[in-house]
Amino acid sequence: MRIRGFKKSDVYYLVEILKLNGQYEYPAIEGPDAMNEVANCEAAVFLVAEVKGKPCGFIKAVYDGSRAIIHLLSVHPDYQRRGIGSTLVDAVCTELFHRGAPTVSATVTEQSVGFWEKKGFRRTNALIVLREDLKKISAASPNNR
Repeated sequence: MRIRGFKKSDVYYLVEILKLNGQYEYPAIEGPDAMNEVANCEAAVFLVAEVKGKPCGFIKAVYDGSRAIIHLLSVHPDYQRRGIGSTLVDAVCTELFHRGAPTVSATVTEQSVGFWEKKGFRRTNALIVLREDLKKISAASPNNR
């Protein structure tokens, strides 16, 4: 297994992994265009695990100068329980630390919280909420660009 940065040629493998894991509910956030945008974002860390030259998992995180958060971890079902997810978490945490992050949080599901706790994360009272109608809000704003 090798951990490396995201490449544009990874997109369709990664979308397939998300679909197989039931993590592809929001293509605008997780789809090909979004992946390429994340790859171009200086605040983002986007790592891919590959086995025999083929992507089998990935992790996305961001550090804004004060807070670091892992937004997504996904490993192909055929490669789960082999340490790939753990290796990706360790790699992204190392990179975030080198960028200056004092802590890191993760967006997780109830089903995956046990994995994260084994990796040294603890539950907090924070919840993630989502607003999807930004285009509509922007169009109605008096400060519309």
